[in-house]
Parts: sequence; structure tokens; C-alpha cells
Amino acid sequence: MENFVDYIRVFCKSGKGGAGSAHFMRTKFNPQAGPDGGDGGRGGHIILKGNSQLWTLLHLRWYKNVVAKDGGNGSRNNCTGADGEDIIIEVPPGTQVRDEETGELEAEILNDGQEVILMPGGIGGRGNAYFKTSTNQTPEYSQPGESGREGWKVLELKVLADVGLVGFPNAGKSTLLSTITAAKPKIADYAFTTLTPNLGMVAYHNNQSFCIAVLPGIIEGAHEGRGLGHRFLRHIERNAVLLFLIPADSKDHREEFDILLNELEQYNPELLDKQFLLAISKSDMLDEELKAAIAAELPADVPHVFISSVTQQGLNELKDLLWKALNN
Repeated sequence: MENFVDYIRVFCKSGKGGAGSAHFMRTKFNPQAGPDGGDGGRGGHIILKGNSQLWTLLHLRWYKNVVAKDGGNGSRNNCTGADGEDIIIEVPPGTQVRDEETGELEAEILNDGQEVILMPGGIGGRGNAYFKTSTNQTPEYSQPGESGREGWKVLELKVLADVGLVGFPNAGKSTLLSTITAAKPKIADYAFTTLTPNLGMVAYHNNQSFCIAVLPGIIEGAHEGRGLGHRFLRHIERNAVLLFLIPADSKDHREEFDILLNELEQYNPELLDKQFLLAISKSDMLDEELKAAIAAELPADVPHVFISSVTQQGLNELKDLLWKALNN
């Protein structure tokens, strides 16, 4: 779906604090009753809030300037100015925010309903009543409000899923997802059918379940940005377990696994610390002798299973492997 957006720039500016008042009370019988200037109100915050009903940053594409209201000025009779109205930016869980200039991670939303103040509004200035002391009964000064903050922010969505399904284009990832979950990804017999991450829930024993994400096919050079490159490798960082899918009709199963592993390592070496599982798809075309030959090629330290989404072969065994890895 072309409406999947997982990277966007937004200019944010929090509100300026209101100025304190330098007012003196005057009554009919006491024209110099003393200072009664109130404090200024706080400027509006820019707040991030998690919303699990969202799964993309598309709604922010036309929301380039996020500017909160300034706080109101203080007034007489010790009246504090109104706080500036906060602006809440709703984002899907899995969203990170970085400062565009420094690259520093400033906020991360992982849960529905979670709120983070991305840019606090300026503090309101003190009115002159605040500065009254026994030795200074008539302070004629008050504070201006504190300025708000501003800057360009980069919002980046990384899909939250327990299992990431990775492989070359046309390895059968979408077909597997549609078979073991209720998800209905686009499926066709050509490369790069999947252009956006697809999520599905896998039902397991005793009403338990886990989330699996099909990520677009990796090609050699993806870590350099070739093909779909960096745009989707970032989503793999969120997955606890990576399931490598290699089709039975691959020319060299071990080489294909090594290429996929190398792309992940070149993009982010920390990905190698994740748990790996390996599934050989389209295995309905294999006899036991061919399966044994392929198994001999595969890395001994990575659990593997032969599956077929068409005949349902090995799918229960695959679910068991995934559940065990997730709860290891």
C-alpha cells in the first residue's frame, strides 16, 4: 500500500511563557495598597501520544508545522495568565523522534496511550507580587515569560512485532503470513510484491498468540540503500526473533542465508544478537533425500524446519519453534 509512511520531518515549536504583571493595587482608601501583579501562564507543550489504531505516519504528511499557543500574561489582583493550549501529536507505537540537527533520540513511544512531552512550553514569568519582601514593599519589576523551543524533528516508525520474517523477494513470506494468520497481504509471483511491512497475529495453544511481521524482500546491497534498503531494514530492529525464509528451489540455500545475514550485519551488527530460525519454504516439492541434503548445508547452530504453506506441511512445528524462541 502506497499510503504506508514510516519516516517524516516535522517542524515543532512549543509556546512562549506569558509575561508576569507589574501592577499595583489601588483602592479608594489606599491608593498604594501594594503589588498585585500575577504570574504569566505556561506556554503550550508539544506532546507525543501513542495510538494503537494508527499504523503509519501518513496523517502527519500534511502537518509540517506544529506550533503550540503562548501562555497568557499575568494581570492585576494576582491573576495568573492562562496556560497555552498543548498540541498532541498521535503516533503509532514503535515511533522514535530524533532531533534533525544532532541526530539525538529525544522520545520513543512503545505503548498505546503513552504520552511524552517532546518540547515543553516556556515557563511563565513571575509577577511583581512574587518579589515583595519586608525590605522591598513595592517592587516595580516582573519577569518576562520563558521562550518556547523550536526545531525540526524526524519521526521514524519501526514496526513492533515479536517475529520478523525476512528473505529474498518472492521467497513465500506473504503466503506464509496469510496461511498462519488472518492477515491478507498482497501475493503474486514476482519480486517485491510486498512493499510495506504486513502484520498478523499467530494463534497458539491455550488462547495465546504472538505477532509476526512480513518485511519486504532483502537484496544484496540493501544495507547501502539499494532496492528498498534502509527504508525497511529499520523495522527488523524491533523484532525479538528473526525467521529467515529460503525457498526449496533456491540454487544455494546456505549462500542465500549468508547473504541475508551479511546484509543485516552491515546495517547494524547488533542484529546478530537476536535469535535466528530458518524455514525452507515450498518444501512440498522435496522428498526426504533432498531434505536431508539441504539440511546438511544449513548452519548447525540455527534451528530449521521444512514447511509448505500450500500443503500446511511443518506449520505446527514452525509455530512451536517460534513460541519456544520467544519464551526462551
